[in-house]
Amino acid sequence: MVAVISTGCAFRPPLLPAVPTTGTTVVVDSEIQLAPGLLIATPQLADPNFHRSVVLMVEHQGEGAFGLVINRPTETPLAELLNSIEIGWSGSPAEPSWIGGPVQPETGWILHERVDGLDESLTREISPGLYLSSARDALEHLAATPPKQIRFLLGYSGWGPAQLESELSEGSWVNGNVDPGLIFETPASTLWEEAVRAIGVDPNSLAPASGIH
Repeated sequence: MVAVISTGCAFRPPLLPAVPTTGTTVVVDSEIQLAPGLLIATPQLADPNFHRSVVLMVEHQGEGAFGLVINRPTETPLAELLNSIEIGWSGSPAEPSWIGGPVQPETGWILHERVDGLDESLTREISPGLYLSSARDALEHLAATPPKQIRFLLGYSGWGPAQLESELSEGSWVNGNVDPGLIFETPASTLWEEAVRAIGVDPNSLAPASGIH
């Protein structure tokens, strides 16, 4: 079933302040900075929405956090989804749409590499070489001439004040740096394992534990 997307709100540019483009830093005894970066769910995370999930963290502030799950493809082709809002897709017919998280699944977000000709006011570089767009004009441009690296996601992942910090202290997540190659070139079925290996950990060694890693 094709998701219903409201173009009036789904593709409004995200009202997010600028974030640093350096690697992830974790300070255990004070403020934890996780964006931009990756959050990797550990086996003890009980929430089924995030089982073996890898989340691209876009925003992390005292008021809360915002991210996009990057390893949950849907069975709905992107062309079919975009057709429902009268936008043509010029890329591969096999390109799927993805689940970005359980919050507001009617909203759409586009992760992509740098695209020449795309108005800078319609997109935002969240990490070197990785851009996030949500405006309908940006979607129409990207759908007409899709770059090699592109992913359309429905919904997002959100945390309230101190909620994510609490989950980190419980050992529900480990964190790592953003790697566009990992995001776009790794099959969804193995992305969790590869993300864990990228931080120097054997996926088989992850077991229920407590604390920030």
